[in-house]
Amino acid sequence: MKKILVIFICLFFNIGVNAEEIKVKFSKCVDGDTAKFIYKNEEITARFLAIDTPESVHPTIGEEPFGKEASEYTCKTLENAERIVLEFDKNSDKQDKYDRYLVWVFTDGELLQKKLIKKGYAEVAYLYDDYKYTNELENEEKKAKEKKIGIWSSSEINIGSAVTNEEITEQTMTTIYHQEYNIPLIIAALILIIVICTFSENGKKKILKLIRKELKK
Repeated sequence: MKKILVIFICLFFNIGVNAEEIKVKFSKCVDGDTAKFIYKNEEITARFLAIDTPESVHPTIGEEPFGKEASEYTCKTLENAERIVLEFDKNSDKQDKYDRYLVWVFTDGELLQKKLIKKGYAEVAYLYDDYKYTNELENEEKKAKEKKIGIWSSSEINIGSAVTNEEITEQTMTTIYHQEYNIPLIIAALILIIVICTFSENGKKKILKLIRKELKK
């Protein structure tokens, strides 16, 4: 009887941490893929799992194409939702290094990540395991690419986590090849490519933006 009582107490006091789904109230937006919610009278920050939207308020990158649209869509959807549920994925960490909760976000029963990708405001990204709704997101991303809507409407190279190192290398070397065989530039580019392969996703974006900027001069 004593053991049963101890187990019951542990479950009671940890229900908020171990629950697969939690119902929350909207507090405020951060950007297209991050928002703040109220849970048990406390404000928590949630990072939407498995997607990435263009930056809208980044201190160094600034505003990227469709970043404002993605942020406004997320804010409007959350503000108008009657019911918001955050779902944790069993194959993902519950929090990232910034203490943000990594979650699936449902507004009135619909997956917000899926809606953002369908609008062309987000791409599938940061897949570190087999997540629950990955296939649904990838199917919507394929449709958005075919329709060339949102972030896929631009003719520029899309530098995101969905782009592989092999694709980055091919794109960079093709551009350099047409620069009249500039040997010093090719050597410098090779060094940069090696660095890119070891950098984080944000590092890749910054470096490749610099490469494109220099090649346009």
